[in-house]
Amino acid sequence: MRTILSFCQDLPEVTFKPGDTLFSEGGRTGILYILAEGEVEVLKGDFQVTTVSEPGSIFGEISVLLDIPHTATVKAITTSRTYMVQRADEFLQLQPDITYQLARLLAQRLYGVTTYLADLKRQFEDQTNHLGMVDVVLETLVHQQDEECTPGSDRDPDTTI
Repeated sequence: MRTILSFCQDLPEVTFKPGDTLFSEGGRTGILYILAEGEVEVLKGDFQVTTVSEPGSIFGEISVLLDIPHTATVKAITTSRTYMVQRADEFLQLQPDITYQLARLLAQRLYGVTTYLADLKRQFEDQTNHLGMVDVVLETLVHQQDEECTPGSDRDPDTTI
């Protein structure tokens, strides 16, 4: 099976220096970045969610696929070479091979998250406080189908969270 990077040879390359921002939380660019080399950090507000250095990692896909503002800020930690996909929505519709690879990546992430939530559900199933809601969250995430995605929650409609 071909990897995501094997589909990128004809895409423009962009190099980011340490501290450069690929995109900012709340902004809209319509761009995907695919990491060729380097390391970036993903920030939610001022909180570092993760660092990523795996070649072929994709950034901006949630914003593009759901047509919402970027859900996080992505900054280069080291000099990072990326492939840039402008008008990413059109690109993904016209490139089924890379879209399939992206779907596999998203499925892997979903599997990891639901496995983690299932573990939390087992740990806190007897709780009568707010931790007992893990099963409700899990059921909602697992059974959500093609519905309009709206950032925020009923409890806290702040879309930046």
